[in-house]
Amino acid sequence: MTADIAAILLQDGIANGAIYILLATVLVLVFTVTRVIFVPQGDLVAFTALTLAAFDAGTIPGTVWILLFGAAIALSLEMLEAGARRDRARCVRSIVQFGVVPVAVALLAVLLVPKDAPLLWKMAVTCVLVTCISPVIYRIVFQPIASASPLVLLIAAIATHLGMNSIGLQVFGAEGVRTQGFSGPPLSFAGQLISQQVAGVVASSIMLVFVLYLFFHRSLRGRALLAVAYNRRGAEIVGISAAAAGRTAFIVAGFVGAVSGLLVGPMTTLYYDSGFILGLKGFVGAIVGGLAIYPLAAAGAVLVGAVESFASFWASAYRDIIVFMLIIPILFWRSVVNPHAEDGIE
Repeated sequence: MTADIAAILLQDGIANGAIYILLATVLVLVFTVTRVIFVPQGDLVAFTALTLAAFDAGTIPGTVWILLFGAAIALSLEMLEAGARRDRARCVRSIVQFGVVPVAVALLAVLLVPKDAPLLWKMAVTCVLVTCISPVIYRIVFQPIASASPLVLLIAAIATHLGMNSIGLQVFGAEGVRTQGFSGPPLSFAGQLISQQVAGVVASSIMLVFVLYLFFHRSLRGRALLAVAYNRRGAEIVGISAAAAGRTAFIVAGFVGAVSGLLVGPMTTLYYDSGFILGLKGFVGAIVGGLAIYPLAAAGAVLVGAVESFASFWASAYRDIIVFMLIIPILFWRSVVNPHAEDGIE
């Protein structure tokens, strides 16, 4: 391997790692707030690329029907609970959240995104569509079992992923897509040529991470999320709704998943079931931080991207296996430095 090849592989690894940073960050966020390992996070990434490809082809994306059908179920559940409690304010709020907003977004996607629309407009509408799906998933699947054990929540997350795969196959088909990305002449940095796509992905990832930092540390809603993440019971005692915090966490996860889909779409061909591998690699990065420490999760994501890139060169057939094997030494090291006795054993 020459130095030039190593530099190219490192660029690809950093670009992939920048995307995995976003996935790892939201996986940590959702887990700390709701105790849900959000397995379908990668599905939102794949659905984003498929939605943008549908807009480019001049067709109505299947995401519109997924949103409308899911929102109808979520609204029905909300209205049943609000009616049983005679909570009129909740009825109005539910109609807006799961009725007015999804219908308005669906109409926007159907009527105001022609085939010749600017790419940025298509990307914006795609982000809104996918972001709206995430809180619908939370309301239907996870909010009713919010007090269940993490194992039950994990089983529900896996079931949701399998269901989304089946729905994705029905509404998008089995064909893969590759979307438009950053284009232009390569940039020169430290004597190395960097493609516009790599530079755009890294810059977008850094910008989004900075926006998330401002959201968590400068906004009231972001601080409420952190409060629930650090001490769920204490946050509820001081009046912070755990259900609202979970819904907000899923909205953030949906938005980050949508942005990740826009970034990864031009770099690889995505299918309806491609999201699982992407989400799993982000999960490997999150494991490095123990599903609790954001800087380490980001560092782990970059490591995953670099290992994946170099493994593609040396042993492409075993690339994914090598990446996932990173979990073994990490878990072994954690078991040594933080030993835990089994229940009932001193």
